[in-house]
Order: sequence, then structure tokens, then C-alpha cells
Amino acid sequence: MQTAEQRRFALVAGEASGDLLAGLLLDGLQARWPDLQTAGIGGPRMLAHGFQSWWPQEKLAVRGYIEVLRHYAEIAGIRRQLKARLLQERPELFIGVDAPDFNLDLEAGLRSQGIKTVHFVCPSIWAWRPKRIEKIRAAADHVLCIFPFEPELLEKQGVAASYVGHPIANVIPMTPDRAAARAALGLAPDAQVVALLPGSRRSEIRYLAARFFAAAALMQKARPELQFVAPIIPSLRAEVDALLQASGMAGRVKLLDGQSHAALAACDATLIASGTATLEAALFKRPMVIAYNMNGLSWRLMQRKQLQPWVGLPNILCREFVVPELLQEAATPEALAQATLAWLDAPEKTRDLQQRFSELHVQLQRDTPTLCADAIQKVLEG
Repeated sequence: MQTAEQRRFALVAGEASGDLLAGLLLDGLQARWPDLQTAGIGGPRMLAHGFQSWWPQEKLAVRGYIEVLRHYAEIAGIRRQLKARLLQERPELFIGVDAPDFNLDLEAGLRSQGIKTVHFVCPSIWAWRPKRIEKIRAAADHVLCIFPFEPELLEKQGVAASYVGHPIANVIPMTPDRAAARAALGLAPDAQVVALLPGSRRSEIRYLAARFFAAAALMQKARPELQFVAPIIPSLRAEVDALLQASGMAGRVKLLDGQSHAALAACDATLIASGTATLEAALFKRPMVIAYNMNGLSWRLMQRKQLQPWVGLPNILCREFVVPELLQEAATPEALAQATLAWLDAPEKTRDLQQRFSELHVQLQRDTPTLCADAIQKVLEG
């Protein structure tokens, strides 16, 4: 076996949320193995740990059947090249961080050639695409689960798994400092603030940002004193700027380079794209309206494979619609504006929601970096 000094792991994280998870994972791995070398595909948080990214992470940040098809040749080419390089260099372990459509096939190919594999974040087989369990069984020596009910489900299907908590639950304070966040972002301490989070993928910006800005315009028309912030991935800034100009809200929405956590800490409510960010908003105890819109054919295909009535993670984890979901045709600017303003007029309902989210926060808090390193060490000692 390689010594600690020689230990090399490969990782792939396909988008901003995966980069955040992988950055926290690397905290635990580098504490366990200080001389660990890591490479593959990742984003800025991973790079800050000395990670070498062989391709830009944005190349993999595509969602929806039709959108993936448009980029399939490029993405498949990256996976082939990456697999060949990993089989040549043979790291001791490969860790696929989320991005199951990219990572599971890659993991299966590497595992069949004797490279140990770990998948971080159980694909949501409990929500849709249950047949994916067969692919997980072939791909992963071990799955690191961020929700407490997942390991039992996987182990019943012959997949080794560990609950490691949700790493973001330890990053976000139980009681966010709204005043400090507002001061840092230059927002008035007593204003009502709405955070607009249209997503981190180019396809999400294409389908959602204009709707969000149109909704903001309607909200500001109804309440001129409202302030808006919108954290944006820097590489998508030009596209967002153009959409903001077209909406007539340029100068009225404060665009932030990243800083989604600061925006969520500062806001009174958020209009937010379905995805990991909705869980972050819940951990910040913020009322939200979850929205999504995508290519129509992709939407119809996904609906056929959906197993639960909820799409947003806060609703899935609470097992009921604790926050509204406005999806596809329902995600009109008028409906988005009305649902967001409704939270600002319901302080008692907001307090009840914050209590529910505080209980969820406690359930998800664990020493994730250490638990991940413990599980990975067992895989290596296998």
C-alpha cells in the first residue's frame, strides 16, 4: 500500500454545490493525511486546498435531458480522457462528488480495473430513478450519505454506506447574523430584503433569471422600499447583466460575485431555484419560494420518474409542503412575486417555519469531515 507521503486521490465535483461539498471533504482528508495529493475536476473551493483541476468545473454543470444531449459529445469526451488518465496514473482512490450522471459510469469503469471508489452524496433514488441503485452497486465501494435515512436504504440493496451528516449544516450557524451580513453587503439594516438565487448553471440562468428579475420588478412596484440581492457565479456575470438590463431592474438588484451565504443571511425571504441552495436557505432559517423551469421535453421526462410529490429539499426532508414550489408553467413572474411577498406579510408563519428548520438543522449536524475520513480509511484498508 502507498505510504501517507505518496497517497493520491482523484476527485470529480461537477458544479458549485459539489465544489462546496468537496471542499469540506478535503478538510477532513487533509487533516487525516497532510501530504495528500488530489487532482481531477473541481472548482475554487477545491483549488484552495491545492487541488489540481484538469478541466474547468463549468464543463460539467449541465442539467436536464435535452441540455445534456446538446453537450453530450464534449462531456463524454472529457470522461473518456479522464478515465484513461486515471487508469494510467492509478490513484489509490477515486471520489465522485455528486454529479451521478457523470461520476457513476466513471466509477464503475475505474472500479472494474481495481481502483477503489467512493461516491459522496447518495443519488436521490428515494425521490426518482430508483433503478439507479443497480448502477450505484456496480460503481461504488462505499457511499457517503448526507441524509440519515439513506444508509439503511442502500444497505438493503447491497451497497455499503455511512451517514456522515450534511457538511453544510456545520458551516451555517444555528442563528445567522443578519445585521452583520447586511453591513457586509451594504444593505440597510431595517429594510426588507429579498434574495434572488436563480441557480449556478448556465441553463438555469437561461430559464429562470429573467423570470426572477421580472418577479422582482413586480415586487418593487408593489413595495418600492424592497431591496434585492442576487449572488451570481462570476463566470455567468455577463449573461446575468444582460438579463437584468432587459428586465429594467439594472441598478435595483445588487449583484454579488458568489456570496450566496451572505445573501441568505441578510435576506428576509428568498426566491430560489430548486437544488442544494434550498437546503442552505432552510439552514439559514429563511422563508423561501422554490421555483424551477427547464426545457419542456426534459421536464416531461423527469416527471415520469418522480416518486414523491415534492421537488425542493426542505419539503422532501420535512415530508410536507412547508414552502411553496412553483415549477415549470406555474413559475410565472406574477406567481413568484405574489408567493414571495406573502412571506413578508406572515411573521407568525415565518416563526413556525424557522422552528421547523432549526430542528432540521440539528438532525443534519455531524462532524462530517472526520466521519468521511473514517469511512474512507476503512475503504482503503478494505
